[in-house]
Amino acid sequence: MRVVFMGTPPFAVPSLLALAGGHEVVAVYTRPDKPAGRGRGLHPSAVKQAALGRGLELRQPATLADDAVVSELRSFAPDVVAVAAFGVILPRALLDVARIAPVNVHASLLPRWRGAAPVQRAILAGDESTGVTIMRMTEGLDTGPYCLQREVAVDDHTTLSLTAELAEVGAVALVEALHLMEDGTAVWTDQDDSSATYADKVSAADVALSPDLPVIEAYRRIRASNRQAPSRACIGSTGVTVTAASWSPERVEPGVAHSHGSALMLGFADGALEITQLTPQGRASMQGAAYARGARLGEGTRWGACRAG
Repeated sequence: MRVVFMGTPPFAVPSLLALAGGHEVVAVYTRPDKPAGRGRGLHPSAVKQAALGRGLELRQPATLADDAVVSELRSFAPDVVAVAAFGVILPRALLDVARIAPVNVHASLLPRWRGAAPVQRAILAGDESTGVTIMRMTEGLDTGPYCLQREVAVDDHTTLSLTAELAEVGAVALVEALHLMEDGTAVWTDQDDSSATYADKVSAADVALSPDLPVIEAYRRIRASNRQAPSRACIGSTGVTVTAASWSPERVEPGVAHSHGSALMLGFADGALEITQLTPQGRASMQGAAYARGARLGEGTRWGACRAG
């Protein structure tokens, strides 16, 4: 089939590559290059890099709300417009371009976790499983009917690792869905709106650490964090970003930080976590054990939430 693909972050790349391996990808749309890094130079999206690597036709419109953009997309005569984390809601005019349907690879089992941050919200909520949904796009927020869903266990995944697994599962599901659509056997199931939950964008406050948290909640917050919403704490007077932790059977008083052997331990309301990776403010990422050795934590060293700002 003739496919126009729309996507931006690494999550979308497996879907693009899978489609390019079995269909005619006539154009790839991605977001404009953004400033990044210390020099604030323009950096291409992961999808742009993948598209250029395959020699695919690439477009980066500043806005989709433009008649010229819609006209050009229509000129590609796509059978399907396939979307995976493009980053902008498609206007109605674009939804009507595809001959068969516009479809989206959504990283949850809809109608649970409609919206911007389904992976992080599944981790924060303690969901045992999540998955991907191949849905037909409508004007609502992830409200369209779906033809395929694939389940994935959350386990001890982080946002990064779970997103990567869902990306691969979603790519396979998308190709399967297009085959069903091509031969006319796709069955579309309406979502139960009464069961919908919404995955609002996660903020730093949503994943911040404090001693009064149950240890399971703290563990979920660390796993759900990312660069845009980091899990922050203050050990003594030093602000740190905690990027990895593991369960610990050690008894540590809430609000106490100490080294047990070579491990860095933080006490929460009902237990402790070993902090295995962290980034002290103004320094490079390091193992928790290395931080504990360098910090020379004294008996009863306190830790707590960082002040806002």
